[in-house]
Formats: sequence, structure tokens, C-alpha cells
Amino acid sequence: MSEESPEQPAQPQQEPSLLPPAPTYPPPDAPGAWTPPPATPPSDSIWNRVAAFLVLIAVVAAAGGAGIGWSLARVVTGNHPVAQASPSTLPESPITQVSPSPNTSNNGNAGTEAIANKVRPAIVDINTTLGNGQAAGTGMIVSSTGEILTNNHVVAGSSSISVSIAGRSRSYSAHVVGVNVSQDVAVIQIDASISSLPTVTFADSSSLQVGDSVVAVGNALGRGGVPQATEGNVTALNQTITASEGRSSAETLSGMIQSDAPIYEGDSGGALVNTSGQVVGMITAGQAQGFRSAASDVGYSVSSNTAVREVNRIRAHEQAADLTYGQVGYLGVSVQDATGSGALVVGVQSGSPAASAGLTTGSVITKIGGTTVTSSDSLGTAIKSHRPGDRVSVSWTTQAGTSRSATVTLGGVNP
Repeated sequence: MSEESPEQPAQPQQEPSLLPPAPTYPPPDAPGAWTPPPATPPSDSIWNRVAAFLVLIAVVAAAGGAGIGWSLARVVTGNHPVAQASPSTLPESPITQVSPSPNTSNNGNAGTEAIANKVRPAIVDINTTLGNGQAAGTGMIVSSTGEILTNNHVVAGSSSISVSIAGRSRSYSAHVVGVNVSQDVAVIQIDASISSLPTVTFADSSSLQVGDSVVAVGNALGRGGVPQATEGNVTALNQTITASEGRSSAETLSGMIQSDAPIYEGDSGGALVNTSGQVVGMITAGQAQGFRSAASDVGYSVSSNTAVREVNRIRAHEQAADLTYGQVGYLGVSVQDATGSGALVVGVQSGSPAASAGLTTGSVITKIGGTTVTSSDSLGTAIKSHRPGDRVSVSWTTQAGTSRSATVTLGGVNP
């Protein structure tokens, strides 16, 4: 007769978190699949820098009205808008989906690697920088001429984007074609003339069932090189989560696929595939555990049906309130709601338009271009109504209570 185990106390429910930017690492010295990241986290100095950039990017996103834009970003000089693909250069046919083959067991690591190898050639590393730091995420090639699907939060707030493709020694600059912030979907395009790239195959995610085997493939921890693959199962469907990154604002995402395939920071924008190597979801968020180099085994992915729909809308250059094309204005402040009315400045990016205007921490922004600012959100809306290079007036009250105003030339960031 066995003894009953003592009742364990209930564990607190963790909130999901958008995968934050991973610090970039040099690629492995040896070719081939690399082992899962070690348990030891990166140095505190790296993570302190990353944390600082997260705060900054979150603020830029608020200033641009972007919602959840705080991940990977790269600084560029000047205020030149990123080039935008015209509808005539987009593929003639929309991307399509296939019915997924019946899922079977992954048959251990060998099976996982075989599945991952079907999609790895079309998985890319996305590297961006904002301020003085760098970060990394993942993308999926959706056209042979260099269109890439990724999360909006991977590129939001960035001024430039670099893409590394498996088997190619050089990296490529890229620009944002369009984004849907509310779905956390972005399409970017490699700037160089390129062709014959491998592409992912999308499956109909409505055919998924709880218990189906899946493999997650991405640029875990931003290490580059061969994308890491982990196996698991679908644990829930059609989930609604409120995801956030650090202290930045939360974003509600619906229709998410939940799985227990371990995911890491840097996997955002990567592929969740079925046992036939067909993409059924785009990795987006992990359950908050304060993980750095540790994995989250509760992951959420944008369904392939949602991703495909949004890619095709962006390709068609559909004009709709939920779609944004090109760059948005950038002031370079970190803000929160002020007591009373206005946007309280809690940080100013060095060299930004805000710094040039003389804005300092503790100031309260009250007007942008003649529009009254009542909150941090209204500041974002006001700035988003302007384009990079626009000259706009900014009015604020200093911490000492003095009223100031200046005219600035807005920079540009991805929405």
C-alpha cells in the first residue's frame, strides 16, 4: 500500500510575455545544429544594456503610437525614411496554405531535427539596433525575392534592420513593408536584388488539434547560425493572452496557439511547424518566468491562418486603419502619463530630436504640432500623424514649471 504524497501548494499563475530581444552572440565555430543554450545567463552588463534599450524602445513605440514596439532595433544616422516596396513589385499571387498532414510522434531528437531541417533553409536571423545596443529575433522567408514574415515587436521602434540568411556569408539590409500592430505581424523586404530564396510552406492552422506534435524553430538567444529546434505538443487553441515586455505597455492578442515546445528570447518571429515541416504558427510570446537564457515551456504563436491573411493584406497594400506602411515619426522620449494632464518625460534619447529641442527628464509635454497632449497615448497618436522629416512644434513645461516650446525635425522609426 503506497503512501499518498502530501498536497503541494498551488503555483501562482504566470502571465505571458512577449519574447524580449536577445543579445547577439557570435555564431558557433563549428557547422551543424548547435546545442540548447547553457543555463548560465549572459553577463549582467549585457542584460543591463538590453533592459535599458527595452525601456527606450517601449517609449519610442508609445511616441509612435505603435503599441507593443519594444524589441529589436538598430540605430541609423540621419532622418531618411526607409524605402517602401510599391504594390507593383510585390508577387502577383498571394501566399497560400496547404492542409497539414496528420501529426505523428516526433520520435525523439532525430525526428525533431529531420522536421526542423525541412524549414530551416527559410528561417532567417533578424538583427536590429536602437541606441547603443543590439538585439536579435527571427523571421520566415515568404517569397523567393526576399519578403520576410516576422512579429511586429521584433522590428517595432527600429531605424534599420539586418537579415542573415542560412548559407550566405553576407547580411542584408531590409526595410519594413507594412505591419499590423494588433496582430503582431510584420512584413519586411530585403533591400538588395535577390532571387531563388527558399520559402516556408504554410499549413491550415484550423486543422490543428490539442495534442498534435509541433517543433519550434528560431534564433534562440540571438546566437545566429543554425536555428535551434525544440519539440512539444499543442496544449490549447484559440487562446487570448495579454502579453507585455518588461515595464512596457501590454498587448492583447487573440486566436493564439499554445504549445509546450520550449522557446527562448530571440525566437520571436520563428516557425512553429507540424511534423511535415509546414508552418502552423509564428512564435510570439512565452509565459513570464523572468527567463533569460532559460526556456519557457509555455509558448504562444500567431496562427498561420492569421499570419497568412495579414501578409496578403500588406502585399496588396490594403488601406485600413489597422495597417501601417513605412516609418512613423520619432521624437526620442520615454514617457508616462503625467499627474493631471500631459505626457511626463522619464527619459530622453541622446542625439534625438527631443534632446536637440532641450527636453529633459521631468518635463511634461503638452502639445505636438498644435495638438493638445493629455496622456502618453495621445502623444503617440499626435506623433504618428506626422512623417519622418516633418518639422513640428513641441510645447512642454519644465520640472521647474517654466513653459517652453521648440520646433523639431522628427526622426523615423518602424511602427
